Parts: sequence; C-alpha cells; structure tokens
Amino acid sequence: MKFTKNREQVEALDVDLLGYIFYAPSKRFVGDSPDTGLFQSTKPKVGVFVNENAFEILGLAKNLGFKYIQLHGKENPKSCGILRNQGLRVLKAFPMDEEFNFADTNVFEGVVDYFLFDTKTKQHGGSGKKFNWQLLENYCGNTPFFLSGGIGPDDAAEIKTLNHPMLAGVDLNSGFEVEPGLKNIDELKRFITELKK
Repeated sequence: MKFTKNREQVEALDVDLLGYIFYAPSKRFVGDSPDTGLFQSTKPKVGVFVNENAFEILGLAKNLGFKYIQLHGKENPKSCGILRNQGLRVLKAFPMDEEFNFADTNVFEGVVDYFLFDTKTKQHGGSGKKFNWQLLENYCGNTPFFLSGGIGPDDAAEIKTLNHPMLAGVDLNSGFEVEPGLKNIDELKRFITELKK
C-alpha cells in the first residue's frame, strides 16, 4: 500500500510519465503480485523491461494500461517495431560510456519513438552514477532522447545547460529514493520546480 500512496504523491507533481519495472533482478521490480492500486494512474505509464518477449510485453501493456514501453536489453529493431505497430510508444535504452558509438542507434531510427541514454553498467538495473553528458554532443540522430543515469536532486541547473535539440526529458529514479521504488516527494518537487523555472 505504501507504494500505491507514493505513486499518488508522485502523480500529483508536474511529471509526465510514471515508470514501472518488470525485471525481476531489479531492486525496483514491481513484484509478481503487486497492489492493483499501484497501476491506477491517470498519467501515462511506462513499463520497463529487459530482454522480455514482445508478446509478453503486449499482454502486460493491454492488461495494465501501459502506453509506453522502455527496453533496456538486447532488443532488436524488429521486436521494437512489433510493439510500436501495436500502438505502444517505445523507448530504447543505450548504455553510455566513452566508447559508445552513436551509429549503433541508426538501425532503430523510425522503429522507436525515443532513445534513452543511460550509464553503462555490468548489471541491468542502474548504478546511480552519471556518464559524461558531453558525449551527447556527438548525437546527430532524428529520434528524440531521454537523459538517464545517476540524476539527483542537485542536478537541475546543470541539466538546464544542455542545449541539445533532441533532448526530450529526464528519467528520474534512484537519486530521488527513500528506498528502492519509494520516492522522496520533497526532493522531486524541488528538482522539478528548479528544472522548469
């Protein structure tokens, strides 16, 4: 119940999307039998998956009312296209480090709605660490992207200095948590206020 209450508090803020993680090894996994109230959001919901079968994703999206799907594994353009052709909006995540080649995103142009650039880690599930945001200057694609990876309450001012024309939003997660899956509402509110000034 505490997660449902927290979701209601987050939803009351000036946020656009709410994310739900369906990857069992993650500390933020929604669980096998989550409280149904957790998904009763009036704002668009994002289902987050890692190497999940496209048809499993479609079933969950239909049952739980997801409009967006965020993919963090080795999904190929074909599976992304299947999801998108069923009316879902697809975000494809790419792990970022100094060796990342933005040409790797080219095959996903036109089959996903957004890219998500996140810090590269050995394990899926996030590290709470930032990558070098200056790398984004090398991205020249036509797909808008979300910035992710280690963003915390004090990063709003720096994010506002990023003038990339394809930056569509930021993905906020562990940097705003009281515990895995439970957000600090005051810190979120302060960050959002600062970001949107």
